[in-house]
Amino acid sequence: MTHAIHIIGGGLAGSEAAWQLAEAGHSVRLSEMRGGGDSTPAHESDRLAEMVCSNSFRSDDADSNAVGLLHQEMRSLGSLIMAAADQHRVPAGSALAVDREAFGAEVTARIAGHANITVVRERIDALPAAGPTIVATGPLTAPGLADAIASAAGADALAFFDAIAPIVHRDSIDMDICWMAARWDKGGKDYINCPMDQAQYEAFIAALNAGEKTAFKQWEKDTPYFEGCMPIEVMAERGPETLRFGPMKPVGLDNPKTGRWPYAVIQLRQDNRLGTLWNMVGFQTKLKHTEQVRIFRTIPGLEQAEFARLGGIHRNSFIRSPELLDGELRLKALPHIRFAGQITGCEGYVESAAIGLLAARFAAAEAQGQSLAAPPVETALGALIGHITGGATADTYQPMNINFGLMPPLAGPKSKKADRKRLYTDRARAALAEWIDQPALTSTPIADLVPSA
Repeated sequence: MTHAIHIIGGGLAGSEAAWQLAEAGHSVRLSEMRGGGDSTPAHESDRLAEMVCSNSFRSDDADSNAVGLLHQEMRSLGSLIMAAADQHRVPAGSALAVDREAFGAEVTARIAGHANITVVRERIDALPAAGPTIVATGPLTAPGLADAIASAAGADALAFFDAIAPIVHRDSIDMDICWMAARWDKGGKDYINCPMDQAQYEAFIAALNAGEKTAFKQWEKDTPYFEGCMPIEVMAERGPETLRFGPMKPVGLDNPKTGRWPYAVIQLRQDNRLGTLWNMVGFQTKLKHTEQVRIFRTIPGLEQAEFARLGGIHRNSFIRSPELLDGELRLKALPHIRFAGQITGCEGYVESAAIGLLAARFAAAEAQGQSLAAPPVETALGALIGHITGGATADTYQPMNINFGLMPPLAGPKSKKADRKRLYTDRARAALAEWIDQPALTSTPIADLVPSA
């Protein structure tokens, strides 16, 4: 072991950062408050890398989807998070979804079993005064540390709401009404689809609008929602057709009982390997629990639904990264401290882990007296960190998923949409290969991370 590095936070970003550093030969102290007498309003266990809102890492298509490309790039750099996700994936069409309990247990076991990592169950309320540190406490940072970060950064932290979708027991779903299919038949029969006709849809929208919602606390009232994780009832308030063009869109889903697309559809995605739990896709909500049960049981096929978990809402915080962080994720005011994960303002599980991966590689290079260039902006990794550390406008900074819009435009004449996406991913793979070839950390092949069957 060549150096000691402190990581605060054992979520996806902190776990990925710890793994990358440990694999590079550095000793790591990983501080996680859950399991040490503290928790958060959203977490249910003390497992590292616990997935709170969903069990999906979204599209795994590396040829035509930016998040699928990010998956591929992380795999090529020995990502623990991607290795564990691949090992514990469940059917989800062209998406990568996992058995969240098995996934969290896998990451926890790998981290706890690594000779270079010491996991300490403790709450950290102040930023370390010295020594290389990565803060990866996520959007649910404990109040004491959040205050310390705001004080050190010299700027107020921003915040947004994130909501949790309900989970339904599979054997309580009426399959005489529902059917299984992926949209446009991509990937197989991986989703349970609950159809609605126009009258049922309109009644459902009216119930959402009239349903009793959880009241905001005083300190939450002026906090905006993140557009990518909007509560279902907030979308309904925007107009009667909003949901039919959002999570309830029926396109590409032929109901075998009618041979036609329904007026609207609610989709459920497998949430565990056994297939006993199914997540209501896009149904994040702040409805009161009794209202959720009442209203969601009006959905055709869910009249007798039993819920393993009801939806909820919590306040997420993130820093003004384009203003506060340098190109290597260091806090400008305290450069021995780096930030990683959702607290930087990236959005999504895989994006969070990706920034943890990069923060660790920057820290490892620095500990060895080297300088590691950021990945090229033509790559998914480079585009994401570029947006966080300067590509976005600080005054209007909002959480962002990876997308092709964060990458430089393609040169040459405009091509068809499908061809354009492939050009983006081909260019990214070539750029990442050149970046990996430069003197840097040695990555562990993905095959060495996943145990043989």
